[in-house]
Amino acid sequence: MTAEALLAVKDLRVEFPTRQGTLVAVDRVSFSVAAGEVLGVVGESGAGKSLTGAAVIGLIDPPGRIGAGEIWLNGRRIDKLPPEAMRRIRGREIGAIFQDPLTSLNPLYTIGRQLVETIMTHLDLAPAPAHKRARDLLAEVGIPAAARRFDHYPHQFSGGMRQRVVIALALAANPKLIIADEPTTALDVSIQAQIIALLKRLCRDHGTAVMLITHDMGVIAETADRVAVMYAGRIAEIGPVADVIHRPQHPYTKGLMGSIPSIVAEREQLAQIDGTMPRLTAIPTGCPFHPRCPEVFDRCRRERPELMAAGATRAACWLVSA
Repeated sequence: MTAEALLAVKDLRVEFPTRQGTLVAVDRVSFSVAAGEVLGVVGESGAGKSLTGAAVIGLIDPPGRIGAGEIWLNGRRIDKLPPEAMRRIRGREIGAIFQDPLTSLNPLYTIGRQLVETIMTHLDLAPAPAHKRARDLLAEVGIPAAARRFDHYPHQFSGGMRQRVVIALALAANPKLIIADEPTTALDVSIQAQIIALLKRLCRDHGTAVMLITHDMGVIAETADRVAVMYAGRIAEIGPVADVIHRPQHPYTKGLMGSIPSIVAEREQLAQIDGTMPRLTAIPTGCPFHPRCPEVFDRCRRERPELMAAGATRAACWLVSA
């Protein structure tokens, strides 16, 4: 963990107790995010990336729980806080943007009212300054005629505009950290590009740290400074985005990169990763990727590799220790 990290997650474990035993969905995950930095978290469905974000923001649904590890925000440990204290941090210090904006917006209230209530909940502002800040935020995130749209309801906005409103809500209290979980997945490509540009600008202008969770490497390449590749609840590789994309070290990352179409390189056939992500009830011993890995050898089946230096990145792979 770096001293200047705004968010530091150390050996995080998220588990679900069942009658058959405890299922480990996130297993000893460690990373940090600095102020003004975008950390992309990428992986297949079921890799544990959304659960990692939910753990940071304190929104793991029971019976799920944080079984071990530590989460530090701005030098303060937050994973052991009581629910009321965590609720105050959520919104005030950590903002959230989710995949479907309709889950974050109340259809019965105007977007102006929702923004003003959020601002007055977290900031010590009177109604008039809160209304002004709400209108300014709508303009900042690119809502045309913000003053006129202030009294409109969520159903009167398109999907892309609703997502802009959700970003305004996430920024309402000037949070230090934003957790963005698949913020562009439900949008068409042209709107995706606008939302990505907006996130980058807000990060630059406000010095906000962003944890961007997605399965789309194109979004990561456009937005992130560093990227963590997750597989079966663990980080397989983490490092600067250009190095992970162009010089991947872990066989899983290589497979992900090989499956992305290129507009410059001619390929007769895209690479594919054989097999599927293991179920939580059947995560293999050693490296969890070994049943699908084209470069597997005996040690991979017996011993779990930890993250180790691999060029400019760090990879949990025995090949890089050779």
